[in-house]
Amino acid sequence: MKLKKARALTAVALAGTFAVLAIPTLSSAGGTVSATTFNANYTTMADLTSITHAGKGAIGVILPDEVSSNRYVDFDAPNLTTALTDAGLPATDLSVQNALGVDATEISIAQGDIASGDKVLIMDPLDATTGVTIEAAAAKAGVKVIDYDRLTVGGSGAYYVSFNNVAVGTLIGQGALSCITSWKIKKPLLYVMNGSTTTDNNAVLFAQGYDKVLNAKGYKASVGGAGNSKTIDETGTGTWTPSQALTDFQGAYAKNPKINAVVTPNDENAAPIISYLQKKGLKPTSIPFTGQDATLTGFQNIISGYQCGTVYKPIWQEAQAAAALAIYMRAGKTPPAALVNGSTTDPSNSRKVASVLLKATWVTATKVESTVIANGVISAAALCTKVKPAVRGDKKITSYAADCKKYKIK
Repeated sequence: MKLKKARALTAVALAGTFAVLAIPTLSSAGGTVSATTFNANYTTMADLTSITHAGKGAIGVILPDEVSSNRYVDFDAPNLTTALTDAGLPATDLSVQNALGVDATEISIAQGDIASGDKVLIMDPLDATTGVTIEAAAAKAGVKVIDYDRLTVGGSGAYYVSFNNVAVGTLIGQGALSCITSWKIKKPLLYVMNGSTTTDNNAVLFAQGYDKVLNAKGYKASVGGAGNSKTIDETGTGTWTPSQALTDFQGAYAKNPKINAVVTPNDENAAPIISYLQKKGLKPTSIPFTGQDATLTGFQNIISGYQCGTVYKPIWQEAQAAAALAIYMRAGKTPPAALVNGSTTDPSNSRKVASVLLKATWVTATKVESTVIANGVISAAALCTKVKPAVRGDKKITSYAADCKKYKIK
């Protein structure tokens, strides 16, 4: 992604009224930067300019794709760009690129960054094999790597920046149970879907979180498990490709038309399934879906009664955390302990990876205004359109604008 485009996207993504967190006045050295000082106005980043000026070299950002989640285009790219440039990094020292879902492209981008003399890479690996290849090449060239959002299993990255992903899964599981109750689902038959557990360690962690919650309430859920009378588990390895998620659901639904609740691991996987059921005449608040990533489509499904909730992960926090780490690493300085607030265990070799782990929030229709709208992540204008969900045979369906009025979203 070109820098100018990223900056333009930032202006769109961050337009609106912000809920600004109170933060302490930071020293010019940036020594009090912590995992809790980042805010939607990016003011913390300006306090890192002295660290930026103490370093030399470029920072390369490599994002994985545009399919598994729109967030990489809509949020991560522009937010990382804003965070780094607000910290004083010259535009000539920054590249933000997307691998477009192709392993060879991600490796090629990294090789280009390394050959260009980049000092730090912020990389979200498409899969472990790709990530390990990139990190081995970076280590050989003396380039430091931050694993961004996904841990490179078996890799050698110095730091990992993400959300507490087991906790994200826990929120999904708790949300699913809450939805089953609040939507008064009688005799629930829950279909549990997963992200791509073979390529993405986050998908494994999400599943650990929601499986534990569901198991405790009598739903037998596990990655690739058989389920029980209350649960149907996806038998495959899971997917982050929405079209494949729809195919998987259609197969399960054909065999088990009594499915009346679904754990979907993100908004993108939920969206085509919801649309498919709407074309069959699905009524609001009849089959609750879960999600994450706070997409516009996800929130339109939420306010119209087709998705019960989603996990909101403030990407602007994650982007600033990664940018702050990169600025310190570029200057050859150790990041403050208050920033690196945890560690993550690499499941392949038990290596402890120093980490910045951030907190996510479960958001239902009543919380939209106070979270994503207040933070400027989505705009009320984009959400509250006069369009109606396309539901076969239902003449009482209201527009998203009417739904926003109901939930006082403005």
